[in-house]
Amino acid sequence: MTGAEGFIGSHLVEALVAAGHRVRAMVQYNSFGSYGWLDALPPSVLEATEVVLGDVRDPGSVDGLVAGAEVVYHLAALIAIPYSYQAPRSYVETNVVGTLNVLEAVRRHGTPRLVHTSTSETYGTARTVPIDEEHPVHAQSPYAASKAGADRLAESYHASFGTPVVTLRPFNTFGPRQSMRAVIPSVIGQLAAGRRVITLGDLRPTRDFTYVADTAAAFLAVGTAAADAVVGGVFNAGTGREISVADLVAVVGKVMDADVEVRRDPRRVRPAGSEVMRLVCDASRLRAVTGWAPRHSLEDGLAGTVAFFRDPAGLARYKTHLYNV
Repeated sequence: MTGAEGFIGSHLVEALVAAGHRVRAMVQYNSFGSYGWLDALPPSVLEATEVVLGDVRDPGSVDGLVAGAEVVYHLAALIAIPYSYQAPRSYVETNVVGTLNVLEAVRRHGTPRLVHTSTSETYGTARTVPIDEEHPVHAQSPYAASKAGADRLAESYHASFGTPVVTLRPFNTFGPRQSMRAVIPSVIGQLAAGRRVITLGDLRPTRDFTYVADTAAAFLAVGTAAADAVVGGVFNAGTGREISVADLVAVVGKVMDADVEVRRDPRRVRPAGSEVMRLVCDASRLRAVTGWAPRHSLEDGLAGTVAFFRDPAGLARYKTHLYNV
């Protein structure tokens, strides 16, 4: 797995181990000896996990990771949309070239399956709702463009070389361990730190929020389904429930029993043409071929996320007083 140290990646490692799999987990090399969120996992999970340091941008690192694997889950990516305005080349190098390296390694080793991670951001603002996999791709940020490019590479390798690629396109995942650059941990983190006047960007956009355990289950579903059911396909993963940021804040406030005042921070507002105003998922294709369906409501997922941020050990990992790009 690439991107194993991240938010979704660490939850997927847990889910794979719980399902009886051994995991080889690539963590981006750093000089601090940090395994990211893998450091927070129970010893029993890490005992079934081989952690390797590397970089998805380096073909040699990727080749060593892929050798001998039965399924490769490719999650490594730069994901922060605001930072993609500042450093777009780094998104191309990680998200596009990194995906190319994974595709080449999978092709070279004859790996039976590659699960490639896309994003609902590739659709842009919904033209029709709910959004199914036939919805046009309209990248409205450098991040979305880099992910759309990676998706097209994956599609082309399947068409050109028969590479056994499955593309999973999660809508907005949330839960414990998520970066505060995302709206749900930003709201919860500020409230958990004792603030009642919080800062956010545009409150109008709507999103389809999926709890991270359900997203991890979707990865397992496409990674273990019969090849003829999923290989070569693109599958959305989402709940089909749409909620605005403003209404989301009200729900979080209710879960946390807190009166919340929101102040608009211009730094948190995307350029007008780049903001995706509406996303809501049609996951019927994934449900039809794998039986997957989300098991957690928004409120249940928020309760689990709130518990994580209210734990002093969890909250201590975040800089709640800063705008996290």
